[in-house]
Amino acid sequence: MKLDAPTLVTVTVFVTLVMGALYLLSWSQTRRTRALGFLGTAQITGAAAVTLFGLRGVAPDWLSIGVANAAMLAAFGLIWGGACSFEARRVSGPAIAAGPLVWLAACLVPSFAASLGARVILASAIAGLYCALAARTLWHHRGERLPSRAPAAILLASEALLIWARIPATLVLPVPPVGTPTQTFWVAVLCFVALLYSVAVSVLFMALAKERLEAEQRRVAETDPLTGIANRRALAGQARRILAEGPAALLLFDLDHFKRVNDTFGHAVGDAVLVGFCAAAGQVLPAGTVFGRLGGEEFACLLPGAGPAEAVAAAETVRHAVAAMRPDLVPGLAVTVSIGIARGSAEFETLLGLADRALYQAKAQGRDRVVFAGPGLRQVA
Repeated sequence: MKLDAPTLVTVTVFVTLVMGALYLLSWSQTRRTRALGFLGTAQITGAAAVTLFGLRGVAPDWLSIGVANAAMLAAFGLIWGGACSFEARRVSGPAIAAGPLVWLAACLVPSFAASLGARVILASAIAGLYCALAARTLWHHRGERLPSRAPAAILLASEALLIWARIPATLVLPVPPVGTPTQTFWVAVLCFVALLYSVAVSVLFMALAKERLEAEQRRVAETDPLTGIANRRALAGQARRILAEGPAALLLFDLDHFKRVNDTFGHAVGDAVLVGFCAAAGQVLPAGTVFGRLGGEEFACLLPGAGPAEAVAAAETVRHAVAAMRPDLVPGLAVTVSIGIARGSAEFETLLGLADRALYQAKAQGRDRVVFAGPGLRQVA
């Protein structure tokens, strides 16, 4: 199959322009995702560079070689900037501009401008470095689990290696024949490879932005807006997964006389008490605990695999931590909590019902205590 260079140059320019426009359109709709703006600008800058490359032999060398390569290096730098922005890292404008500026400065040296090998080596070194930095940035933040993260990092790393491979090839292979880019087979190959990478990188970055947005939406849907912990829906979902693997202890918390706090001191103080309770409980609950708000002043946590003694110990620790709370808005306000405990491997709602019965007994017996749901609902504190 014969690769037609003029057609590939035209297609490459068209596709990169379309990709850039799509990025910028997406960015205009989601201004928070600044990475889309960087990547859209990178695609359009790359399209301009390919257009200038295609004018080799028609336009002067300072434009079709000097400016064209500077634009291409700027495009690679902007891709790195997009990766940094996506990972909420500081984007260094001087670092992005450094590559194109170094190239333009080198082009002012006559011996460099006249040497094809020197030009290929410098341009390849800078472009590969930007790709490698973008790959490293994405890979370094893989703690945030996004399915397209690893493929995007690997793709950028492979592009860096492919670009860097031009350096030893330039040193060992004979100088290619002179001619305009649209007459050269290798230019057709390079355009084809660049087109493939451009499309693949664009698709993967779009996928990354979509995956992060979906993850944020899931977090919002499963997070209590006041306290920042899991809401009832998220708590129930996690509890079902844990209980399917074996028995667990469920601790049901209810802040004592909370309505009186709201009526006496106002809802601002009430909200502060709820947030303070979550902070106090979160600091003392064992690692691996699933903790969430059921609604109002009622909270629950699940201790996977915990026995009765461990569950009671955890409940007592929370009770003492809450008793030591002193809200900043009303330092003299005493806060206590009643706790009901149930243990087993039943369905979450069944276990919650047992813990609720134990909690009712804790309230009936004077509040600020722990009751374990067992035969006879025995009080433990």
